[in-house]
Amino acid sequence: MVSSERHRRIAEAVGEAGRLSVSELAAVTGASEMTVRRDLEILAEQGVLERYRGGARSLMLRGEEPPFALRATEGLDVKRRIAAEVAGLITDGETVLIDSGTTCLEVARALEQRRLTVMPLSLHALNALTGAPRLRLLVPGGEPRPGELALTGPLTEASLAAVRFDTAVLGCCGLTAADGLTAYDLAEAATKRAAISSARRVIAVADAAKLSRTALAFVAPASALHTVVTDEAAPREETEALAAAGVTVRRAGLTPSVR
Repeated sequence: MVSSERHRRIAEAVGEAGRLSVSELAAVTGASEMTVRRDLEILAEQGVLERYRGGARSLMLRGEEPPFALRATEGLDVKRRIAAEVAGLITDGETVLIDSGTTCLEVARALEQRRLTVMPLSLHALNALTGAPRLRLLVPGGEPRPGELALTGPLTEASLAAVRFDTAVLGCCGLTAADGLTAYDLAEAATKRAAISSARRVIAVADAAKLSRTALAFVAPASALHTVVTDEAAPREETEALAAAGVTVRRAGLTPSVR
């Protein structure tokens, strides 16, 4: 088991149980206790859990978003396929908004060599695009959330209101035809709504796990989206419901499903 998968298994196990010993986590992962101790130190530094002598306890509440550092290494191949699909939908010369989140960070990387005007809504994506030779970079104002480094608040919303984007690429924490696009953070939900208001076309990126999930903060109904790009494992009943709501659904690497 590679370290990223082991970290995910440890985080999930501790989150479900509340606390687990090193020996219990070694049994869960099949790794040595020495390896588990090293993993716990890394996860503690990322804010995923709290170490105590002989084990670890969860720091995450039910329904809380996992830390960016943990999510950044999960499902990376799927996120890159989704990003490549999104890049294929964007034409050179467009003005593009790129939301925060790990999948949107991969979208930013996929657009790095393109001739575009881009406004990223996270410092992670801004850093990835700084110095891109053909790209015009617009830097919004705002306050970065710790760890996530997503830009939110009145300054961010004012920056969005000043521009009309051809395409906004939005991440999400949950997406269903019934409950629409949702986020964990209320301030981030407000930023996403401002992005939708300033864009002619809205593309949402969501791996299969996010479809049929609903998070705390409502962003917009599914009908506000033009396209959803997901992966092959997306539940068919949910993609069909989204299509019925007027959304074009594309599975990365497969023939697009359209209404």
